Amino acid sequence: MKVPVTVYAEITPNPSTMKFVANKYILPSGESANFINQSQTKGYSPLAEALFKFPFVDGVFLAANFVTVTKTDNVSWDFITMQLREFVRDWISECKEILLKSQDVIPEDIESLEIPELKESEYDEKITALLDQYVRPAVANDGGAIDYVGYDDGKVVVTMKGSCAGCPSSTATLKGGIETLLKQHLPNVQEVVALNQSM
Repeated sequence: MKVPVTVYAEITPNPSTMKFVANKYILPSGESANFINQSQTKGYSPLAEALFKFPFVDGVFLAANFVTVTKTDNVSWDFITMQLREFVRDWISECKEILLKSQDVIPEDIESLEIPELKESEYDEKITALLDQYVRPAVANDGGAIDYVGYDDGKVVVTMKGSCAGCPSSTATLKGGIETLLKQHLPNVQEVVALNQSM
């Protein structure tokens, strides 16, 4: 059974990533999954696993209605965008499985990040609300996602996913945008750091 689906490619601020946007939701709202190699995808995302079979695919991020693909440096988007767009469109139109288990189920080590033990703080709700309202929509628009990890002694810790991970402009977004926003609303915030950026 095939369903009609439109998928278009959209450039992101990160020159290594391209966002492939569908005209329908592929994941429930608020859910996302980030994969940085094929071994992480097994048992979690058949779509991501299939995308990693392309020799030029270096990362896959899945969210509400888009797939962000990170490519290797040895090939230009000019040569692969159409192929990836058609692959994603065909996968969705054939109603194949996209995500078997949600990102929350994926063990932390799959992100290969050292996530510090951060205790609950009185600021968690306020920070999450500010990120939800002002930051997440803009970050999703650029083909990525931001997750709040925790707050410790003036430092807000987040993780960047999709096109935001490793993007040259994400440090500016982090410092100039997110840090400024949180400092305006919460005087106790001194800095914002991303686990997957150089800290």
